[in-house]
Amino acid sequence: MSGPKVCFVIGGPGSGKGTQCEMLVAKYGLAHFSSGDLLRAEVASGSDRGKSLNAVMTEGKLVDMDTVIELLKEAIDKSYAENPDKIILLDGFPREMEQAKKFEDKVCKATYVLSFDCSNETMTARLLSRAQTSGRADDNLETIKKRLVTFESATSPVLNFYKNEGRLVSVSAEDSKEVIFANTCAGLKL
Repeated sequence: MSGPKVCFVIGGPGSGKGTQCEMLVAKYGLAHFSSGDLLRAEVASGSDRGKSLNAVMTEGKLVDMDTVIELLKEAIDKSYAENPDKIILLDGFPREMEQAKKFEDKVCKATYVLSFDCSNETMTARLLSRAQTSGRADDNLETIKKRLVTFESATSPVLNFYKNEGRLVSVSAEDSKEVIFANTCAGLKL
């Protein structure tokens, strides 16, 4: 397959996907993007697009999917131009099937879809532990429960689709981060 080697990274809140992405970047020099980071960087740039994004985000509204995909495409194109062999991790994307389809229509097919499988109990315990130091408003039990339900209902169709396509790499995220990392590397054949 020619073109960028994109890996969607999917896992519930507290599954450790961000930690695993950081470890993959540190060990293998992979590219790592999250839509949230790209949106914040665009706003910080002061560009006209950034100003309009800031207005939407300040009102608490969601940025439209086409804009998010456009930002991802720009980051992927730049990374691919700099190093065409580098795997590009998209952290927390896609969140639903419509995003996956639109991304693959407008940008490229995902080479892999890495899923960190973790029980709700484990994710909840991790998030409550993180809450003690994170200061994040969404790290409370009531919100965590809602986030887990939303994650499950939105991403199940995505995972089933890619499993049927033979592009899903599932990794148990119940162990220590070192064990999970070894299993992730094995699953991605790194």
